[in-house]
Amino acid sequence: MTESSHSLAELCIVAAAEAWRGDGEILASGIGVGPRLAAGLAWRTHSPDLMMTDSESVLVSEPVPVGPRDGYRPKVEGWMPFRRVFDLLWSGRRHAMTMPTQIDRHGNSNISLIGDPAKPKVQLLGARGIPGNTINHTCSFFVPNHNPRCFVERVDMASGVGYDDARWGEGVRRDFMELRLVVSNLAVMDFNGPDKTMRIVSTHPGVTVDQVREQTGFELHADADVGETPAPTAEQLELLQQLDPHGQRSGAVAA
Repeated sequence: MTESSHSLAELCIVAAAEAWRGDGEILASGIGVGPRLAAGLAWRTHSPDLMMTDSESVLVSEPVPVGPRDGYRPKVEGWMPFRRVFDLLWSGRRHAMTMPTQIDRHGNSNISLIGDPAKPKVQLLGARGIPGNTINHTCSFFVPNHNPRCFVERVDMASGVGYDDARWGEGVRRDFMELRLVVSNLAVMDFNGPDKTMRIVSTHPGVTVDQVREQTGFELHADADVGETPAPTAEQLELLQQLDPHGQRSGAVAA
């Protein structure tokens, strides 16, 4: 497999697909175009045991391309209504990648509101299923535009919980949780920093650690050996074209 010309969006989607590596037979849920393509690419390459849905109500035997289906018929294997998703969720057999409006160093995430919860400046989606996701199964995050308004010192509301002792209280066990990966348009991060805080794993080509930190609203840890995010291979780019024949991935991240 050789490297080929690629976009920043394709680089980020390929990096995000690594979140599911080694997961085995669990439900892979990518919420949003970038995460959905990443989940499909993971299934197509290194994690063929993942269970996929059509983002509606059925399990499918292969990822369904995003956008207009142009005659494509999902290869249905079984029914997957919401109640069955919850069965998998509560048992931990799911790994979701979501797109937070805010996230902090501990992995607390917010999709609910901006500003004072008593009188928010902006009302967003609401917490929805994020609280249950973060305490029941593995979660990862995809951030299209890495900036200090998204990567904040403290989220305005914790829709999803992170590794923050101040929020959990003294003596509460957190080892049942796993927040695995954060992929932005600048870097790949995880939560293997001091006290399970966010850490830079790799920066994208042309981006420095200092530039990532400048666009982050909290102190972001980095080891001495931060590498460069690997470029997509020609095979991965070909698979992305199959998963996204209408090119919706082009808007998955900010330039």
